[in-house]
Formats: sequence, C-alpha cells, structure tokens
Amino acid sequence: MSDLFNAFEISPVPVPGPDAVAPEPFRGIYGMPMFVTVPTPDLVGSMEFWTRGLGFFELFSIPSHVMHLRRWAFQDVLLVPQTAEAASDAAVTQVNFACLLSELSSIADACNALRSGSSSAPFDTPWNTRDIEVVTPEGARVVFTAAKPMDPDSFEVKNLAKVGIVAPGQEG
Repeated sequence: MSDLFNAFEISPVPVPGPDAVAPEPFRGIYGMPMFVTVPTPDLVGSMEFWTRGLGFFELFSIPSHVMHLRRWAFQDVLLVPQTAEAASDAAVTQVNFACLLSELSSIADACNALRSGSSSAPFDTPWNTRDIEVVTPEGARVVFTAAKPMDPDSFEVKNLAKVGIVAPGQEG
C-alpha cells in the first residue's frame, strides 16, 4: 500500500501532455514554502539575466537588500548582495525553508548539538521575518525563515508597504 496520491490541483505545474500550457506569471503574495537565495555582486545585472534570460519578473525589491523574483507560483528567487565571505567561497548553495517562529530555537539547538557552531543565532530581516542560518557538513547554507506577526507600526511593515505589500486588514 502506498501513501502517495495525485495532488496536481495544488501545483502550478500543468499535467504533462502535448497540449500543456505554462501558467501565467503569479503576482500574488503568499507565504513562501521554499525559495532560493542567490548572492550576487551585481544585483541589477543578475536581475537582468534572471528576467530576460530565465523568464522571471521582479515581484518587488527593497533597495540594497533584496530583489524578489518570481516565475510561476512557488518559483521564488531572492537576489541579495554578495558578502565578502560568500565571495570567497567557490560555490555557495543556499536554500530557504519556511517555518514557524516557535521552531527556530529547537532547529538551531538540534543542529548545534550535532555539529557545534553550525547554526547562527536568530536574526531579523528587513522583510519582517526572523531567520536562522545552518551550515551543513558539506557546506550548504540552509536558512529557516519564520514570518513575524505584522505590526503596522514596525519599520519592516512600513518598508513592505512602500513597495506595495500591506498587512492583511490594512489594505486601502
């Protein structure tokens, strides 16, 4: 017996076939279950490559911090400025997974128990999340990112409103 079942209705990917049509670019705001972060020394040049070459579009940007690109629903890429540390790495793989605020400490503690110093302390972002970064034994950076409650008076929420993203119940 298998626990697997057909769940194509929750995916933006069309059912394979000769008449399959790609979905339209998705411009809605949602909690991202997973995304890729790409450090780059040239945000504008990278955005041009991702948009003109790979078919992504700029969903929004927070100048000097992040360019959020998307193609279909759940195909999110965050272009971020490359740090000096990342520039010295031959190859940096970073993947981000959504989690809850209440999970951050236990994830960090479990990783640090297995490999001392493998997890960062929680840190806040300009886009209203609290994150931890874990470096795996093979050197991949795995970021667990948790949305913080929307405080309409916070810097982060005001920052998001400036680029057109408003808290639920704060529209118009």
